[in-house]
Amino acid sequence: MRNLNGKKKKYEKQLRKEEALQKKKQKKAKRRKNREYTIVSYFFVLIFVSLIGYMAYFNIWERDAITSSPYNSRQNQAEDRIVRGSILSSDGQALAYTQVDDQGNETRIYPYGNMFAHVVGYEANGRNGLESLANSSLMSTHHEYVDRLKNEILELKNPGDNVVTTLNTRLQEVAYNALGGYNGAVVVMDPKTGAVLASVSKPDFDPNTVEANWDSLVNDSTNSSLLNRATQGAYPPGSIFKIVTALTYLREHGTLDDFSYNCTGSITQEGHTIPCIYGEVHGQVDFTTAFAESCNTAFVQMGLDLGADAIQETAEDLLFNQELPISLDYRKSTIDLKESEGIPFLMQSSIGQGTTLVSPMHMAMIVSAIANGGELMEPYYIDHVENDAGDVVKTTSPSTYKELMSESEAETLKNLMAEVVNSGTGTQLSGESYSAAGKTGSAEYEGSDGSIQTHSWFVGFSNVEDPDLVVAVIAEGAGTGSKVALPIAHEIFNAYYYG
Repeated sequence: MRNLNGKKKKYEKQLRKEEALQKKKQKKAKRRKNREYTIVSYFFVLIFVSLIGYMAYFNIWERDAITSSPYNSRQNQAEDRIVRGSILSSDGQALAYTQVDDQGNETRIYPYGNMFAHVVGYEANGRNGLESLANSSLMSTHHEYVDRLKNEILELKNPGDNVVTTLNTRLQEVAYNALGGYNGAVVVMDPKTGAVLASVSKPDFDPNTVEANWDSLVNDSTNSSLLNRATQGAYPPGSIFKIVTALTYLREHGTLDDFSYNCTGSITQEGHTIPCIYGEVHGQVDFTTAFAESCNTAFVQMGLDLGADAIQETAEDLLFNQELPISLDYRKSTIDLKESEGIPFLMQSSIGQGTTLVSPMHMAMIVSAIANGGELMEPYYIDHVENDAGDVVKTTSPSTYKELMSESEAETLKNLMAEVVNSGTGTQLSGESYSAAGKTGSAEYEGSDGSIQTHSWFVGFSNVEDPDLVVAVIAEGAGTGSKVALPIAHEIFNAYYYG
């Protein structure tokens, strides 16, 4: 009997143990299942949050770009309902508008023809310039609601919104005429806001006849007339690059006061000789004089002492090799000062030769930062959008893009550039009712016939203590900066102050 009871107890104990083990397994399985449900739930929540994030990103940053894309079929629907709006200058002149005849045929008209060709662009065989950038606004309508509804019922088109640019017709005209027969570009900016006041590129074209002349324009390999040289041009900077070398020296030494150099008219290292322009002998110079007189030998020696890495680092701080905050199509400026290139290459690069390339727009941005205490304002071309009655739909607010340099560094460079006008290669700008500062540049390049030719550069600003206007000028193959580019800038400054 005892054995039976013992076996029974042992069996019951084993049974309880198995039940407990079974319950434990069930709990574990349940937890595993719950964990799987949790993971799946989190996965779907993540997808949902990502979708919401993408929709927000799309609506805030990408909407206009996608709406403006020539591949977006929705544009065709808008064209059936809306007459494309006008593009206006800041002073109220029509730069582009749509003319509708009695039969309802629409023709895009560019009253200023070639003058605004690259910046305003065209609306035929694709879109370019502001016609592309502002396409979503031009093909939207905020026409008076009742009239809009009535037009839709009657299947009549509503007027599109008008885009009011930052461009000034007077400054654009002066810049265009001053550049004359030279190929090149002119950019005029307000350094305090980033507003682009004028943008000229030559050779140019007539946007009124783009469709008719399309084949000849796209096959124009000699002049590249469709290329906007203001933002897409890539030029050796020549002596205007001395701004970058000067900033590098200042950052490495903390002061310019310790610099002294004896210019003998040329400098030779490893069998490579670089002369000062026209073989000038500047003698013993301090930093300010070397910059004002654009002494090549002083800046070559400076570059050799600083080294390639330091100059490259400063250039990249000034947005070389970087994306630029430009809303129109542009080409990045490039610099590559590898140590392996050797001493002769570094000598050339220190004065803006070598393989360094920059656009006029980028140089205008660098000078704007100098004029604005080191702070670069984001460049913009559109001031506001308004409906056909003139009511404002949306406005562009000036915004800071980046601090390119400290305020004290900007002040030092500003003083150097002011001395260029006071006593150096830019004295043509002195003696006016306004003050000015700048840097001339002469950039050598090999012409199509193999001869060495020279681009003419000037970058600078007016009203030194409280800068009003930044101007960047490049005249291709025109000679020294002081002889061609500087007089062009002078005309623009005079037009701004004297009308």
